[in-house]
Amino acid sequence: MTRILFLFFALTIFTTNINAQDMYRVTADKLRVRETKDAKSKIIGFIPKNENVAVLDATDAKVYRVKLKNGEGWASKDFLEKIVPAAKPATPQVNTPQPATTPAATSNDIYRSTTDDLRVREKADPKSKIVGHLPKNENVAVIDSSNTSFYKIKVTNGEGWVSKEFLVRVSPVKTAAEKTTVAASVPQENKSYTNIIFFAVVALILITILYFSIKYGSGNKFLIAFSVIVILVIGYFCFITFIQEKMVSGTFASNEDIQYKTFNFKSKDSVTVTDAYTDSIFTSKYVIDGDMIKLYDQQNTIMLLIRDDKTLIGEGFTRGTFTKK
Repeated sequence: MTRILFLFFALTIFTTNINAQDMYRVTADKLRVRETKDAKSKIIGFIPKNENVAVLDATDAKVYRVKLKNGEGWASKDFLEKIVPAAKPATPQVNTPQPATTPAATSNDIYRSTTDDLRVREKADPKSKIVGHLPKNENVAVIDSSNTSFYKIKVTNGEGWVSKEFLVRVSPVKTAAEKTTVAASVPQENKSYTNIIFFAVVALILITILYFSIKYGSGNKFLIAFSVIVILVIGYFCFITFIQEKMVSGTFASNEDIQYKTFNFKSKDSVTVTDAYTDSIFTSKYVIDGDMIKLYDQQNTIMLLIRDDKTLIGEGFTRGTFTKK
């Protein structure tokens, strides 16, 4: 009788151990793992959604003991879905490569900024150095969302941290090849023939006025000469305003505490930009659309308003006044 009871208890313990090492899938967006069974105990880690995890103890009615990369912890059973029981006690080794895939799972999201001039910091600390700003409705790639207060994002020539309260999820990030294509592309210039049509109409009116001035001027040379001068002046200003393409050349700089310090327009469509936040220089293609200069800085579009030949005004992401040296 003693042997039978011993075999019964041994079988029970063995069955419990097998069940306790089953593989489960996380169904919560970010499952908290605590130090003890207590719901108020210290949080020692997070497990992202759809991550597979080995359960070491499933006897509790509310929480399961799970295997982490650097130890063990307790997680709510409500957010764990059983996959398949482990065949051997060594099954938890299946989890060994999983931490390497976590960054990929957290880096497949695009988020949009919901506030203007969102500060991008060097570290996940509200007192760390500001390395950039995001304008409202700007889309960014989140590469780490494990922190409870900050998201790590991809910014110009590097990475940074922003408050998660001002980011809203949009869609998955595109592949690296697609991002490279976008960064290397040239902004599209909107083609419009409205100015040409307007200039043609004005020119026709001026020629008609000149014709009648000569025909009915009764040989008055002063009146005819005056009419010709007025028509030529009006035609010239209409030409440079509506027809002639705007050109920008030279170096424009700003003394303000902003990200982009200088824009050196070397050719008709190429500009070299100095980035003060990342202490770097990059070259980009640009187009002039009306009074607006547009160029790309990786994920961001830089816009500069041409006020006059010696002054450019930064719009949106690159605010500031830039004066020609």
